[in-house]
Amino acid sequence: MIKFIDLLVQHKQIEYELNTVIQQVIEDSAFVYGKYLTDFENNFAEKIWAKNCIGVANGTDALIIVLKCLGIKQGDEVITAANSFIASAEAISNIGAKPVFVDHDKYYGINVDLIEKKINKNTKAIIPVHLYGQSCDIEKVQEICKKYGLYMIEDTAQSHFAKYKNKYTGTYGNAGCFSFYPSKNLGAMGDGGAIVTNDDKLAEKIRIYANHGSVSKYQHITEGINSRLDGMQAAILNVKLKYVDKWNRQRNLAGLFYNSLLSDCEFVESPDIRKYSEHFFHIYAIKCKKRDELQMFLKSNGIQTGIHYPIALPYLQCYDYLQHKSEDFSQSFKNQSKLLSLPMYPDITQEQILHIVKLIKEFYAKY
Repeated sequence: MIKFIDLLVQHKQIEYELNTVIQQVIEDSAFVYGKYLTDFENNFAEKIWAKNCIGVANGTDALIIVLKCLGIKQGDEVITAANSFIASAEAISNIGAKPVFVDHDKYYGINVDLIEKKINKNTKAIIPVHLYGQSCDIEKVQEICKKYGLYMIEDTAQSHFAKYKNKYTGTYGNAGCFSFYPSKNLGAMGDGGAIVTNDDKLAEKIRIYANHGSVSKYQHITEGINSRLDGMQAAILNVKLKYVDKWNRQRNLAGLFYNSLLSDCEFVESPDIRKYSEHFFHIYAIKCKKRDELQMFLKSNGIQTGIHYPIALPYLQCYDYLQHKSEDFSQSFKNQSKLLSLPMYPDITQEQILHIVKLIKEFYAKY
């Protein structure tokens, strides 16, 4: 069997280091806040070329906290991608604002040519999503935000250390929001997230809000929430941070190898790579004919796959109240039944990829 993602093989490579820091955290009883969190925040900020990093409980909290601290409120509208995980949109709804969706371009990033027609007097921010490990057309989004005086909050949950024009995703906007869910390119052993920003005042507001609105114990200057990256996860992430560049390079090579092998398969469209960007293939998603049948065929041959995402955000039941039609987001609607995610992780071998592609071509040979 070839797993969709094999976390164990990665952990085995750094098992001694992980066990050592886990034991250190236990011996220091540094489970909440403390030096392990501070070290990770400093190291992550330095590595991504940001002034501030604030660890939080998860990537969804990161989005909610930034929106809240930027003053987004009930009655406001926030534009985001129609094709993403629900966190990108539910963060907007959770603070009482309205999510406004935009279809995607051929790279699966938000289509910048469609954004301006969605802007009105209630629009306050844009959340572009760097999907699958590749930057969206982030400079154009930045220009639009500047033109209309909008905040930009980058959803970088899938694009750890990806770049556009030699600048890291997450550092273009007012803030970048990261998830450290275990399957991410930089993943914890549980939930975790972080916010990066070059705005010192915003960083201070975020720290206070995420800590019950407190500046010191029992001194609460505002009502906040409790959202913390715990010391154990911070210590684990600090170990993995040393290896993430290597792992991203391995993902890139695996993705390019898939692309080369699938280039002559007329039934499959491999992911395009945006000019000036580095794609680190958090997800390797192909667009294919007879997607569901192919998925079942691969499963019957021991290949695990995924679908990202089977229902585009505007068509989820929870957004029925927006009354969107299929033609409103034609690309997202069409591709939700065509995209299939193949096994992708740093240590997937060329032999495994060759086997997967052989099976794909075998499936389509009958058509």
